[in-house]
Amino acid sequence: MALQHCRGSLNKIQVSVDLVATSLSKLSNHGFSRRFCSTKQKDMKFGLLFDIDGVIVRGRKVLPFAPEAFRHLLDGNGNFRVPTVFVTNAGNLLRHDKAVQLSKWLDTEIHEDQVVMAHSPLRLFQNFHDKRVLVSGQGPVADIAKNLGFTKITTVDEVRQAFPVLDAVDHKRRVSAPSPLEKSFPRIEAIVLFGEPIRWETSLQLLVDVLMTNGLPSEAPKVVPRPHLPILACNMDLQWMAEACMPRFGHGAFLVCLENLYKKITGQDLIYTALIGKPSEITYFHAERMLVKHARKIGINGPIRRIYAVGDNINTDIFGANLYNQYLSRSLVAAKRSVAMGARNIYHLLGGDPRDNMQEAEQCFSVLVETGVYSHDREDCLLDHSPRDFLPVEEKLRQPNYCVGNVLHAVEHIFQQENLH
Repeated sequence: MALQHCRGSLNKIQVSVDLVATSLSKLSNHGFSRRFCSTKQKDMKFGLLFDIDGVIVRGRKVLPFAPEAFRHLLDGNGNFRVPTVFVTNAGNLLRHDKAVQLSKWLDTEIHEDQVVMAHSPLRLFQNFHDKRVLVSGQGPVADIAKNLGFTKITTVDEVRQAFPVLDAVDHKRRVSAPSPLEKSFPRIEAIVLFGEPIRWETSLQLLVDVLMTNGLPSEAPKVVPRPHLPILACNMDLQWMAEACMPRFGHGAFLVCLENLYKKITGQDLIYTALIGKPSEITYFHAERMLVKHARKIGINGPIRRIYAVGDNINTDIFGANLYNQYLSRSLVAAKRSVAMGARNIYHLLGGDPRDNMQEAEQCFSVLVETGVYSHDREDCLLDHSPRDFLPVEEKLRQPNYCVGNVLHAVEHIFQQENLH
């Protein structure tokens, strides 16, 4: 099956990891961190990407292996010696707030430039920044959108205030009279879905209404517009791991509802202009840019050739890392042949200046941990929960390069692979 190789090699990896852990502990007691920083750091050619939920924390509870794992990444002064970026599909916070949260959890300073949220790559979508966008999710969604560069922002709550009669599922909140705000409501030009909202029934109803009326749900449409408004959707996780004993619904579950309702009501497929967050290649592309910036900040001026992406979800973390590795391989082949990448060149697709392209990596390795969504004891982990637009998935893209018990073992195994013991 997809993970037979992973399971079969887990015990061997565990033995190696234990030996490495003992060696690292002894070396650390003799000032290993300071010597490593002065003699090895300038030559380092790899960087680390870490998922958060299910790898570092479960809900608000820090996993016991996490703080020690990240101490391995620091020098004698408590500064990062290995390029490190955190890539999460969460979308309910600003990067700064997530960095503060991580700093508290790991007892080390994390800068916001080390954090990639599900919505972070939207900074690259500048052609949408001056459009009137409807944003959905929870948390400070308007502030998040503004921070990303959007200038004309409308929330689902503001749509409900302007068109209160459209929200009819909750009988206690039903309103029979229209609002005077309806006349001055600006037409929506695009939709941005940050994450799962609080009241799914309200958001689903109003999103479908806005799509069917081409951005102005003041009267019933005579025909359903085709194509519908652009949709930028972040965070495709069907499930995520919190404190509960089983995975919980993620934004991917909300998207499944939206896709199927729109199809059932209109007879047309819901089409995403872009899907952002893991497993999309553009998220790893953006994360690599952040990784290179962090490398320069900590004094590593050489290229970062290898990326290790650590996660707990086969259908997002592992699939995404392997998908990006495939993209990197194609980029290398094109570079050797001196031909343009065309549609496969993400940076050109976004209209960026090629001189600003910070892509350096040649390989992206996927590292699966068993502290979150994935567990070799659960049969449902073999089910394909990948997003609709990524199906069908090649089975090899769901197979991790390495499988270990937790994030500490992941760091130790990566050090072993890079001969840092």
